[in-house]
Amino acid sequence: MTAYALAHMWPQPPLHDDVFTYMERIQATMDPFGGRFLVHNTLPEVVEGPLDGLYVLIEFPDMDKARGWYASDAYQAILPMRTDHIPATTVLLQGLPDPYDAGATAKAMRAAQQG
Repeated sequence: MTAYALAHMWPQPPLHDDVFTYMERIQATMDPFGGRFLVHNTLPEVVEGPLDGLYVLIEFPDMDKARGWYASDAYQAILPMRTDHIPATTVLLQGLPDPYDAGATAKAMRAAQQG
């Protein structure tokens, strides 16, 4: 099942040269794990609530590949180039099965909550 790495970042210009090197090298760390950018260096169009910063969204074939990429020697070697210069929150997210029914999920959650 598809998995995602989502980063919410707060870059402050001017960007340190390490950040550009990180960006130049990250794809090579993702390739062995089937990772691909879905969103990168994009300012969101905020339609509800406050928000600052930007997002990066990377898709992986499954959660094991996402974890493997993040923990890999190749990625860990370049990670400080970003983390030393851009504050961020990064999470790994399990994708949903296809098809997914939010209504059925709500029904199960309601039943579990009512005990």
